[in-house]
Amino acid sequence: MSDVLQRLSCLFFLSLMVSSVGAVTKADYEVASENWSLVLALYVDKEGKIDFKSLAKEPEYLKTYIDVIARMSPTSHQAVFTSQAEVLSYHLNAYNALAMWGVIERDIPSDFDSFFKRLWFFKLQTVIVGNKPTSLYDYENDVIRVFNEPRVHFALNCMVKDCPRLPQERFKANTLEEQLSDLTEDFFNKKKHLNIDHQHGFIYVSEILDFYTEDFVDSGKKQDLLVYINQYSVEKIPLNYEVKFFNYDWTINQQP
Repeated sequence: MSDVLQRLSCLFFLSLMVSSVGAVTKADYEVASENWSLVLALYVDKEGKIDFKSLAKEPEYLKTYIDVIARMSPTSHQAVFTSQAEVLSYHLNAYNALAMWGVIERDIPSDFDSFFKRLWFFKLQTVIVGNKPTSLYDYENDVIRVFNEPRVHFALNCMVKDCPRLPQERFKANTLEEQLSDLTEDFFNKKKHLNIDHQHGFIYVSEILDFYTEDFVDSGKKQDLLVYINQYSVEKIPLNYEVKFFNYDWTINQQP
């Protein structure tokens, strides 16, 4: 915790130097990224639950990061992002931060349990990335899914209980491969996301795999998801087991 406090003190002064208007620089992005790291370290617990109430009282570090995202992206500043890992890391971090900020902006709703609540939050609410307006829905589908990397679905977090675990560290280019693998393995080895019923010959798995079946298997058939799941599940599943899906819990993943 002392290390976090030292970084917090240092970044307080550095954040004052981040330009709030005009051109944004690589240095601005690096400072803002450290702010995002602090948000994750201070307000996210080991289970991935978020202390939204405390964060809403002191949102400055998250706001600094959101402001820089709004003015810098791999499209607007191509020279800053020199590898695909840097680009994808940017997008994963940006999406999660924008979703977190969206919850704060809406005064921490209890859930997104209706179609209209989800429509407003994910599609109708505007977010800015690299000077371009978009929505969380379009950002995920038009930008992030284009990478054809199915493991992003275990890194993206819309701040509700049945999302994958939100890590306490930001995504970084030099560790991205390991981070994606770890999060995917973590996901498929938790009973809240995957439950195997050997007695009856079926599994229940997260609806994420129903939402994006074609990202995980070329056939687009739910039965073929077992092949993908078996790459990461410690307990291997017979390929003739029936695939069923849990109902998604859209309750905000707020710390008690």
